[in-house]
Amino acid sequence: MSDKAILEYEGEKYEFPVIKGTEDELAIDIKALRASSGMVTIDPGYKNTGSCESAITFLDGEKGILRYRGYSIEDLAEKADFLEVAYLLIFGELPNKEQLDTFHNDIKEESQVDEEMKKILDGFPKSAHPMGVLSSLTSALVAFNPTSVDVSSESAMYSSIVRILAKFPVLVAWAQRKKKGLPLDYGDDTLGYVENIHKMMFKKPNQEYKKDPIVIDALDKLLILHADHEQNCSTSTVRIVGSSHAGLYASLSAGISALWGPLHGGANQAVLEMLEAIQADGGDTKKYMAKAKDKNDPFRLMGFGHRVYKNFDPRAKIIKKSADEVLGSLGIEDPILDIAKGLEKEALEDDYFVKRKLYPNVDFYSGIIYRALGIPTEMFTVMFALGRLPGWIAQWREMRLKGEPIGRPRQVYVGENLRSFVNVEKR
Repeated sequence: MSDKAILEYEGEKYEFPVIKGTEDELAIDIKALRASSGMVTIDPGYKNTGSCESAITFLDGEKGILRYRGYSIEDLAEKADFLEVAYLLIFGELPNKEQLDTFHNDIKEESQVDEEMKKILDGFPKSAHPMGVLSSLTSALVAFNPTSVDVSSESAMYSSIVRILAKFPVLVAWAQRKKKGLPLDYGDDTLGYVENIHKMMFKKPNQEYKKDPIVIDALDKLLILHADHEQNCSTSTVRIVGSSHAGLYASLSAGISALWGPLHGGANQAVLEMLEAIQADGGDTKKYMAKAKDKNDPFRLMGFGHRVYKNFDPRAKIIKKSADEVLGSLGIEDPILDIAKGLEKEALEDDYFVKRKLYPNVDFYSGIIYRALGIPTEMFTVMFALGRLPGWIAQWREMRLKGEPIGRPRQVYVGENLRSFVNVEKR
C-alpha cells in the first residue's frame, strides 16, 4: 500500500503523506495543502478531520470498542476504581499501590477550597443552573491560583492536576447543595474518593452519613464510563483553548460550557425531561414508541442510539447491570423509572429498533441511576463533567507536552465581494 495520497485538481497533482495509527487507522496529512495548492479543506463539524495524534483513548464506533490507554472499558469498569482510571488517563499507566496511595493522599491535602469562593457561590440565585455555577466556580479558581502551570516542570504539572482533582468534587457538591438549600460540606478524608463525593453531595446536617456499597459502586462505574471519549466537543474545546496556552482551569471551564449543550453532556438530562413529558401525557410508552417510528412526527426518543457507536454503546451494557442493581437495592417506586423500564423493554424487543441498532445508550441508564440516587435533573450534566474531568486533564496535558500549535481553523468565505462605502445620507 502506498504511503502517500494524491490530490489532482486542474491538471496539477499534489502528494500528501498517509499516517497510520497503532490500531490501523489511516489519515491523510494535509498540513502542506494550502501552501502547495492554495486550497483548504472544508468539513463542517470536523467529522472527517483529525485534529491531533493522541495516545489516550481508542474508540471504534462500528465495533463498539472503547479503550483507555489500551485497556478495555469492560476491564476497567469491573476491576479498577475511578481514581485508578484517572491516574491511568493522565499519566499513561495504571498506578501501583504506593503510587495510588500517594496520589489519593496528595488530593486530600488539596481538598480545601478558599472560603472566599463561597461569596461567589452566594452571588448565584438558587434557580441558577448548576452547570453555569460549576463553570464559573472553576474559572474563579484561577483567581486563587494565579500562577500559570510550568508545563516543563513535572512537579508543577502534577501539583496543578492534584489541585483540580481535589477541588472540583467540592465545587460539584456545592452546586448541588446550593440547589437543594443545604449547608456546604467539605467531606471526610477517611473516605475513598468516590465515597467522599457522595457524602459531600448528600449528607444532611442532622444525620450521620451511611454509605451503600451498591450505590457507591454504581457511581464509581458511571464516572469511569464517562472519563474520556476521544475528541468529542468538550474535549476538543479544552484542547483548542489550551492551545493558546490558557491555563488548565480556564481550559476546563470552557470544556464545561461545551459539555452543557443538550447534544453533548446535556443528553442524560434530556432523557429525564422526555420521561417526565411522557408521564405528564399519561405514561403510554407504546404511544411514544410509535411516535418515534413515525418519520413525520417531530418527537425524538432521547437516550437511544449514539452519534459515534453504530452497533452498540459498550458503556451502556456495563451500566445497565448497575442500574438494575441500584433500583433493586433501593426498592424505589417511581412512575418515571417505570416508564424508563417500559421504553427499554420495548426498544430491546421491537424489530424497528433492533434492526436499526437503536439500543439504550449510556445517557439513558445514567439518567435512570442519577434519578434513583436523588440527584436533581439539572445536576446530571454536572455529574458527567465530574466523570470527564480526568479525560480533559489528560488531553490538555498531552497537548501542552507535545507543544501543539494554537488551533486556528480555516474557512471558505461566501459573503459579499468588495463594495464601495456609501455615506449614511445616501443609503
